[in-house]
Amino acid sequence: MSDNRIKIQIGDISISCILNETSTANTVYSQLPIDGTANTWGDEIYFSTQISLDNEEDASDVVESGSLAYWPPGNAICIFFGRTPASIENESRAASPVTVFGHVEGDEHILRSIKSGSSVHLEVE
Repeated sequence: MSDNRIKIQIGDISISCILNETSTANTVYSQLPIDGTANTWGDEIYFSTQISLDNEEDASDVVESGSLAYWPPGNAICIFFGRTPASIENESRAASPVTVFGHVEGDEHILRSIKSGSSVHLEVE
């Protein structure tokens, strides 16, 4: 999988993302399209999926802003764009370790206007 791109539509905001070359990214890509309902936790949006995976070896609870990640306890895809309630200083910190499988292309901070309950749609770009 080289330079696989996806589009994520949340409410009326659309973002482009580039997936990493990992087994988690391959699994997510193979399940597209994916629909869900957004939950927010500070500057993180997450939504449950039908995907059930374990974390990869490099899983971490601290990620870069703009990261797309998979969170096993919630079978959830997460999009980080700033601080969460678990953050220390200015880091993006998940509730527990996540596997990063891609990143937002462009300014992820446009997601700050998204509210819990918004519809989420992921598709091949």
